[in-house]
Amino acid sequence: MILHDEVVVISGVGAGLGAKLAARAAAEGAKVVLAARSGMVTDQAVAEITAAGGEAVAVACDVRKPEDVERVAATAVERYGKITGLVNSAYSHPGFTDLLETPDKQLRRAMDVILFGSLEMTRAVVPHMTGGGSIVNVGTMSTRVPMRGEGGYAVAKAAMGTATQYMALELGEKGIRVNQAILGWLDGPGVRFYLTMTAEAKGITEQDVYDDIASRNPLGRIPPDEACAGAILYLLSRYASEVTGATLDVNGGEYMPA
Repeated sequence: MILHDEVVVISGVGAGLGAKLAARAAAEGAKVVLAARSGMVTDQAVAEITAAGGEAVAVACDVRKPEDVERVAATAVERYGKITGLVNSAYSHPGFTDLLETPDKQLRRAMDVILFGSLEMTRAVVPHMTGGGSIVNVGTMSTRVPMRGEGGYAVAKAAMGTATQYMALELGEKGIRVNQAILGWLDGPGVRFYLTMTAEAKGITEQDVYDDIASRNPLGRIPPDEACAGAILYLLSRYASEVTGATLDVNGGEYMPA
């Protein structure tokens, strides 16, 4: 178990990657604290984890509210005595419009959740990482390959990517590693909804839409969200003990950095 006796806080747990990541982290021996605005997904995830013999707790949290963030950290310490890992994956998309046509209010909300929410969560957990720890920020391939309609989302994620490097530089002396996993297409609930919506709009089958997306990478498939969670687990684990300030691309080879 690569996360035996670790205590991992996962911020922004949704029905796709977040829930799968929590389940896999627990299966690898971690005690997991799930934070999200909605309790529907987190409560179900906790029930499934505990039924499988793992340990987990859910905390309602809007990362824009410092009191919510502090409650997440306090719950982790009260329940498990420490925090050793943090995954920042809180999500806010300002809408699929061109960047200059996206209202400032929506852009600011995305920045508040993705960048400032991650900074707030990190500030809350770092004092409890007294023996060192690992922080993983979840990025998006739209910062690598611009896609129309993703501008506002990508700008916020790009800011978080730069913050990742600076936090790695500044927190290294505390034994805390900070890395980023940049994910591409994820075969989960969100993409399945996209397949259905696109197929209906174009008058083709969902398999046609899937095949078009899958053909863009050498592996010839849309990476499953559960499998992509493994990359985050690696960065959290002792196997990445000498890795900090790094970016790990997880997209089936659709984007290959030079």
